[in-house]
Formats: sequence, C-alpha cells, structure tokens
Amino acid sequence: MDAEISPAELETALENGEGPVVVDIRNPEEFRRGHIPDSINVPLSRLPREVDRLRGADHVVTVCPHGKASVRAARLITSFEGFHGRVESLESGLAGWDGPLEAPTGDAKGPASDSPDAPF
Repeated sequence: MDAEISPAELETALENGEGPVVVDIRNPEEFRRGHIPDSINVPLSRLPREVDRLRGADHVVTVCPHGKASVRAARLITSFEGFHGRVESLESGLAGWDGPLEAPTGDAKGPASDSPDAPF
C-alpha cells in the first residue's frame, strides 16, 4: 500500500479525469444503497479471487465505511504478484466522503447520512 488518500484529494482526482479505479469493498447490498460514482464493487471476502480485475490499473483507491478495512484491502492488492500500480485507501472511508454518491437509480446524491438508509 502506498498511502491513504483524503476524500478531497480523491474527489479532485475524479473530477480532473485522473481516473483512479475506486474499489468499494462493502457487501453488494451496501454498495447498491449508494457508492462513489463509477466505483466497482469487490467485497473484501472476494478480493483475493477477483484481484486480477485490477491488474492493469495504474492507480487504485480502496473504500469501506470508515477507512479501516480498506487499508487491509489496499495491502492485499499490493501484495499480489503482477500488480504494479499505486494503491491507496480512502482516509476515513465513506463516513468522510462529501462528494456525490450514485444511488440505485443512478442519480447523484449528496453525502451519506446517519439514517438506516445510509450507504454503510
């Protein structure tokens, strides 16, 4: 793992088209409730089997609810032979994300709330 990336840095990178691959490691139900636009869902339990999906990526950012499990995921990706890109974990996870969230309908939503319908 290279480091952590702040939510503001990630949002800027996405807005500038710098295109890190955002890997959301939550379960599919949580992912469907709301996620960072254009992110892909690879639950942590499936990551070892699906890491090949990331093989050609130059920059990967892992995302979880609070930034703890995503550190483990970033280290796991870095450890795989054949992966040579930069890997970062989203500091503070989705709890610190103020950018848009893609909802199940594909609409952009504001930041997550503490309601039962929150994305994590």
